[in-house]
Amino acid sequence: MKNTQEKLGMANKRHEDIPGNPSTATSSKIKLNDRSNGIPLRVLSEADWDFWTHNGYIIIKNAVPREQVEQTAEFLWEFEEKEPDNPNSWYAPPRAEMKMKELTGTGMVEVYNHQHLWNNRQMPRVYDAFVDIWGTEKLWVTIDRANLNFPNKPGHEQKGFIHWDYDPETRPQNVQGVLALADQTDDQMGGFQCIPWLYRNYDTWKSTQPKDRDHFQPDINGLEDKIVKVKLEAGDLLIFHSAQPHGIRPNRSKDKVRIAQYISMMPAEEDNRELRQWRITSWENRIAPEGYAFPGDPRNWEQTKYDTANLSPLGEKLLGLKSW
Repeated sequence: MKNTQEKLGMANKRHEDIPGNPSTATSSKIKLNDRSNGIPLRVLSEADWDFWTHNGYIIIKNAVPREQVEQTAEFLWEFEEKEPDNPNSWYAPPRAEMKMKELTGTGMVEVYNHQHLWNNRQMPRVYDAFVDIWGTEKLWVTIDRANLNFPNKPGHEQKGFIHWDYDPETRPQNVQGVLALADQTDDQMGGFQCIPWLYRNYDTWKSTQPKDRDHFQPDINGLEDKIVKVKLEAGDLLIFHSAQPHGIRPNRSKDKVRIAQYISMMPAEEDNRELRQWRITSWENRIAPEGYAFPGDPRNWEQTKYDTANLSPLGEKLLGLKSW
């Protein structure tokens, strides 16, 4: 196991200085779909496509059946050793230090390869949505975690944040995604927020900023009225461009918990043997990614309590276990 961990650590070096997920490359050599290939859309409507290109995000309704995401949410409560009906159990101290400080207290769940997570990743409608976004069928899915974002209370207050996981100056060819595991229709209960205006007007905006600005956290003074609080229902998938400034908003509700799973896909790099082996080993041995924003679970529950997830034929290709 030690040698495996060392190899995985080496494979993760590409992401040690940025927040992005290390289970895929930082940016694709293939550009995002511009519809020039003439291939019909599978999931998105033409109105959806126009919204996506203008706003830098899109919601795929009912990407995963509600019953399935509710089962995933039940598992997350179990994994976190918390009770959904007992708020006194919600506010345990973090198990590991988060290097990315804005994520501290936001409820990240350090689980990556459980069967429930893979069930959602290999849903055909989820895959087809990313095929529309990329314009290619040959995709790999990110090996990412989940989130339980609890209401603020004295001593446990999270202010929310806006950031980029990838420096927009690099024009990343990448997208990210969030699957709602419970309804998130209340503005006060936390959840995803973004600034489509800044996504559209980045070049103009940056001309007004100091040269030593933080390339991962924009100064949003004066942009507060342009922040969009995205509402989702259980089973909805949100896909957003990696040049979209985004974050988690504070949960100011009385007793509502934002529950979500992070899912994205990007073009497969089947010739990248190191990364492909990293992904297969991570799935097979239930080993978490390492990186700036990924502290892992010091209990090692994925290795000691759970089995390797069963993959569908689609899931085997989305992992890299089988070639497209």
